[in-house]
Amino acid sequence: MLHFAPSSPCALILLALCFLLVCLFEFANGFHDTANAVATVIYTNSLKPRAAVIWSGLMNFLGVLMGGIAVAYTLVELLPPDVLTPPNGNPAVPMLVSLFGTAVAWNLCTWWWGIPNSSSHCTIGALIGIAIGDSFLHARDLGHSVDWAQIWKVLRTLAISPLLGFFLAGLLYLLIRSATKMPALFTPPKPGESPNPIVRALLILTCTSVSFSHGSNDGQKGIGLIMLTIIGMMPAGYAMNPAHPVNRPYLAQIAQEARPLISQYDRYSFKPDALTSIDRLTDLAAPASPAEIRGDVYEVLSGLRDVSGNPAASIVEKETSTRLCKELRPAVEYAPFWVRALSALCLGLGTMIGYRRIVKTLGEGIGKRHLTPAQGAASELMGAGLIASAGYTGLPVSTTHIITSGVAGTMVAAGSGINVRMLTKIALAWILTLPVTITVAACAFYFLN
Repeated sequence: MLHFAPSSPCALILLALCFLLVCLFEFANGFHDTANAVATVIYTNSLKPRAAVIWSGLMNFLGVLMGGIAVAYTLVELLPPDVLTPPNGNPAVPMLVSLFGTAVAWNLCTWWWGIPNSSSHCTIGALIGIAIGDSFLHARDLGHSVDWAQIWKVLRTLAISPLLGFFLAGLLYLLIRSATKMPALFTPPKPGESPNPIVRALLILTCTSVSFSHGSNDGQKGIGLIMLTIIGMMPAGYAMNPAHPVNRPYLAQIAQEARPLISQYDRYSFKPDALTSIDRLTDLAAPASPAEIRGDVYEVLSGLRDVSGNPAASIVEKETSTRLCKELRPAVEYAPFWVRALSALCLGLGTMIGYRRIVKTLGEGIGKRHLTPAQGAASELMGAGLIASAGYTGLPVSTTHIITSGVAGTMVAAGSGINVRMLTKIALAWILTLPVTITVAACAFYFLN
C-alpha cells in the first residue's frame, strides 16, 4: 500500500473505504455502548424503544458538541508520529485499514453473541497493535519506540473505572433503599406495564445523564478517528486547523524552546526525527506543505511528551514541556462541527438498530433476578458521573464496562445473586479484547506495509 501515490485513484478509493469503515465503527459502537444508556428505560417500559433511542441520540449529540476533544486526541497520540503523518507523504491507509478493520470485526463478533463489549478496548488495542507493528517494521526497540507512558495512563483508567462502577453503584443502591421504601422502585417490571410516574421520571433522567456523558467521552473517540481519516483524504485542507491559521514564526519559536529539552535525553527513540523536525520548523525560508508542518509538529509533541514523562527531567523541565505541548496542540488538534455531528449521528443510528441484544443482557442476563428500577437508576447515575468526569479530564473510559459492572454491583448489594455464566462471558471478552485486537492490528499493519 505504500507504493500508491498520495493522490492516485487507488489511494483515494482506499481512503474513501476507510471513511466508510470509521462510520461503520461508530455505528457498531452504538450497538454496544449507547445501548447501555437506553437499556433501563426500555426494559422497564418507561419509554418506548423508538422514543428512548431518539432522546438518547439527541443527548449524545449534545454531549459530543459540549464535551471537547481531549479524549479524541488522547487516543490519537498513542500512535507513533511517523504513523500519524508518514514522512514520504503517502496517506496513512495501512494504519486506517488495520485500525478500523480490527475494531469493527471484534465489535460485531461480540455484539452477535449479545456480550456487552467495550468499543474503547477495541480501539485502544488496535492503536497499540499498530504502534507495535510499526516498531517491528522499522526494527525499533519496543521499550523506546512505543509511548508506553501514554498507553499505561489510558489502560489504568480503563481498568479502574469498572471497579469504581461496581462498588459505587452498589453503595448508591443501598442508599436509595435506605432512603425510600417505594415498592415500585424495587419490583422488576412486568411486560407491557407502565411504571410508577415518579419511577419513570427518575429513569428518564438517568438515561439522559448517561447518554449525555457517553457523548462527552465515547463520542470523542469517533471524532478522533474521523479526523485521522479526513486528514488522510484531504491533507491540504485539514492537516492544520483552519480556524487557527498557520503562524510559522510562532511554531519556530516554540520549536526552538523545545530543542534543549528534547536533545538532552537519550531515552526517546524518535529523538533524531524530533530534532530534524525542529530544524525544518525553524527554517522559515524553506517551503512546507500543511501535511509536512503537521508531521513536524507531531514529532516535536512526541518528544515533549517524553520529557514530561521522564523521571530524570526536573519539575521545571516537565512544566515547560507541558506548556509547550499546550501551545502546539491547537494548530493540529481540532474537530469541525460536521465531524462532531457525523460521530453523534452514527452512534444514534447504531443504537436504533442494534440495541435489543444488549438491553436483554443487562436486564435479564447479569443477575439471577431481573433488573429493578432502583438498580438501573443507581448503576446509570453512578456511571454517568464517572464517564462525565473522565471525559472532561481527557481520559477514555468504557461506558459498557462501567454500566455493566454497576448493574452487577447493585445485584450483589440487593442480594439478587450473579449470573456467573454471563459474567464469565463478559469477563472473557474483557480479557481477550486487548490481546486479540493488538495482535490482529499489529499483523495487519505490518503486512499491509
